[in-house]
Amino acid sequence: MRRKLRPLRPKFFSRNKSNRRVSEGDTDEFISNQDDFYSRPRNKAIYLLPNAFTTGALFFGFFAIVQAMNQRWETASIAIFCSLILDGMDGRVARMTNTQSAFGEQYDSLADMVSFGVAPALVAYEWVLKGLGKWGWVAAFIYCAGAALRLARFNISTGVIDKRFFQGLPSPAAASLVAGFVWLAEDNHLPVNDAAIPWTMFFLTTYAGITMVSNAKFYSGKALDIRYKVPFGVMVILILIFVLVSAYPPLTIFAFFIVYAFSGYVLEVLTYIQHRLRVEKIPKSEK
Repeated sequence: MRRKLRPLRPKFFSRNKSNRRVSEGDTDEFISNQDDFYSRPRNKAIYLLPNAFTTGALFFGFFAIVQAMNQRWETASIAIFCSLILDGMDGRVARMTNTQSAFGEQYDSLADMVSFGVAPALVAYEWVLKGLGKWGWVAAFIYCAGAALRLARFNISTGVIDKRFFQGLPSPAAASLVAGFVWLAEDNHLPVNDAAIPWTMFFLTTYAGITMVSNAKFYSGKALDIRYKVPFGVMVILILIFVLVSAYPPLTIFAFFIVYAFSGYVLEVLTYIQHRLRVEKIPKSEK
């Protein structure tokens, strides 16, 4: 008589070899043995290098709030862009050095809420939205709530969605849209007392807040690997970008984030059109 094979347990579960089978009456012992089955805990270590970049991003976000309270609008907007640069580096540094941890993920999310949620909303409100009365603080709150909801959705959807795209406008891009307009207006000395500037900021702030919680897909850039070879034309385009940014940073950066902020909806429209064309090409007998 052949011996029955025992089913294999998943690798992410382990059991103490000393565990023995208990009868139905040994309830207390059975409950205590439940601790023998456990999943691998997440890495809870605290690493210095990536968290140092996150702390720098948090510092510039807080610095932007302080400068907005002192009515130094251009400095406040530039501080938000500095926070954007550091925020983009902490994740890559963690992946390159294999220092990813649960603590770093939560710390980065909280820092993003300050730098790209609270700071841009406060800068926009103190700059021109205050003059719109209740509509001003409503627009600022829509942006702040949208950033919080977007970050919360991103935290629970990690590892589920397509890595090539973000679901909704990323909070750093939304903050750059708001801060970029402030920087552009202050650098060109636009008349902020006119009705056009406050209502333009109202539209940008509300649009950014709503788009952060939308289902539109925005290119993430995570599929781009800098280790691979690139054509010569890519290097030419990269040089042109550096020239434009160095020649006139406010206009170039704001134009880039305007295009990016609307690219998600353009991609949705193109995807819908392609889907309709495929459906129309299918013969009626196969539908």
